[in-house]
Amino acid sequence: MRQVDRPLRCAVLSVIKHDYVARGIASHPEFQLTVVADDADQPQWAHERNQQFADEFGIPYVRDVEQAFRDWQVDVAIVSSAAERHCELSIKAARAGVHIVQDKPIGTRPEDVRQLVHEISKTDVRFLLWNRNFFPAVQHAARKVADGSLGDIRAIHVDFYFAKDAGPPRGSRKPGYPPIDWLAYQLGAHVDGSDGAVGHDPIGELTNEGIYPLGYMRLLTGRDVRRVYASTTTHFHQVNDDNGVEDLASVTLEMQDGIIGTIAVGRIGASSHPSGGEIKLHIVGSRGAMVVNEASPDVGIYYRNQPPKEARRRRVANENDLLLADDFARAIRRNTSTILNERDGHHIFRVIEAALQSAAAGQPVDVV
Repeated sequence: MRQVDRPLRCAVLSVIKHDYVARGIASHPEFQLTVVADDADQPQWAHERNQQFADEFGIPYVRDVEQAFRDWQVDVAIVSSAAERHCELSIKAARAGVHIVQDKPIGTRPEDVRQLVHEISKTDVRFLLWNRNFFPAVQHAARKVADGSLGDIRAIHVDFYFAKDAGPPRGSRKPGYPPIDWLAYQLGAHVDGSDGAVGHDPIGELTNEGIYPLGYMRLLTGRDVRRVYASTTTHFHQVNDDNGVEDLASVTLEMQDGIIGTIAVGRIGASSHPSGGEIKLHIVGSRGAMVVNEASPDVGIYYRNQPPKEARRRRVANENDLLLADDFARAIRRNTSTILNERDGHHIFRVIEAALQSAAAGQPVDVV
């Protein structure tokens, strides 16, 4: 990969899901959004979303990814497509020698993720999987672990209850009514930002959100997961029930060096929490323990006639997106690893894959 001393030119690929990834990269002075690109065979609604983003930033929209790489001298690809296309677009970037920042999950099919990791291994491309590891409370926990305040880590538990709705509650569909179409629901949910799993292939919350608690554990321990036991269910949302994917999961993890991890993850509905959801890390060491509220520091805002969907608790001092972009820029300039690279993402994918197999079989499964 060529080294450049100008701002890194970015192609935003299929910005139909989380545009905060592209916006986060754009917030950093090392990067410049240059072009939006997607494949010509994508549906009209995808082209419309791409064009809207391109118009907002005053950059062209090209319906040919490879052409965009060539004609705009692209250094970085920002991938936030339908989940099942993440690997496809990232592989195109790797083959073109273009650095990659990608939305989660890393992929939805094991063969695609393996191919992506293989393609990156043949280049000096840097890869960042978008994550929450630079949230202030998570970084505080990482510093306490690193300085030995807790001694050797023995166990970690993460609650990751994501307080967003996903349509009507489970059990609300009347007899004889057709099941909710996954993609049709996600397209409609785009208006209020609750469409985190856009795509034709339904994916559950362990696949969609499991990267976050597993990313915390990888940051704090640096250890691989060897064996998992999991239980999943559809408890809250009719769209998940109709499409056979979980909205709630619990996972027990046996990690290297005897560390035990546990995770409770789910999309629990907006009415269940004043804002965001209950997200906490419980860390037990040989010399001490700590409980970390991921949302801290935050402030409470309550007033008369407050809109029902307005967050009551709001994070402050949070520069996660900017810090991720800074980490990515540093990795490119110095040829170092990012805070969550393709190998980390592949391992997290394999842990989630094993957890879903465990839940289906009702028994522990090795992570292979």
